[in-house]
Amino acid sequence: MDDAATSAGKPADYGDLKAVFFNATLKKSPELSHTGGLIEVSRRIMEKQGVGTEVIRVVDHDIASGVYPDMREHGWDSDEWPEIYPKVQDADIVVLAGPIWLGDNSSEMKKLIERLYAHSGQLNAKGQWVFYPKVGGCLITGNEDGIKHCAMNVLYSLQHVGFTIPPQADAGWIGAVGPGPSYLDDGSGGPDSDFTNRNTTFMTWNLLHYARMLKDAGGIPAYGNLPAAWKDGTRFDFENPEYR
Repeated sequence: MDDAATSAGKPADYGDLKAVFFNATLKKSPELSHTGGLIEVSRRIMEKQGVGTEVIRVVDHDIASGVYPDMREHGWDSDEWPEIYPKVQDADIVVLAGPIWLGDNSSEMKKLIERLYAHSGQLNAKGQWVFYPKVGGCLITGNEDGIKHCAMNVLYSLQHVGFTIPPQADAGWIGAVGPGPSYLDDGSGGPDSDFTNRNTTFMTWNLLHYARMLKDAGGIPAYGNLPAAWKDGTRFDFENPEYR
């Protein structure tokens, strides 16, 4: 172990944390998912620390499109999201992972984000938005450019609905620009990419560190972010400039 690693000290205990990975591939199981291959890099690091993990391949489930918690109440005959969402509720860490198509996130990723958004008006036990203080990250795969564009969309969406985003909370692999081998294809170089492996490792540890800090702190302090208090007239030191 080098001096830098030694000076960092022993990692904290993460055994009480839970993480859920959503794979937004367009391929149904058991078809090979390159995104699933990159997920495994992060998931294995977490499991070595005792974190309980689960991977959900979105396309394998009958999840309705929409922005309500249960789309069966809005004209859909079936919707598995209400059965999946408790896994999000129980998780300390949520990682959205998916492929690039036409330079953007997949349709399954978009649908997943919309279904998370459906809960953004709900509150947690403190009266804050329901996704406080969960930690979010993302993984992107493909064989053309677009990792940063896709990650910006995913991470913005997660923080907008209340997730905490650590530094360097994304990683990805795209190979050479243009059609070519995907992450797990023979000779792609994906699993051996030092850049991708470093970023995925750093992302994973930053997710763990932030989840640990937030859990130990009892979440994010409630002062200044309570919707009900604002509605009742509490202004948390806000002053309208018109009345100064």
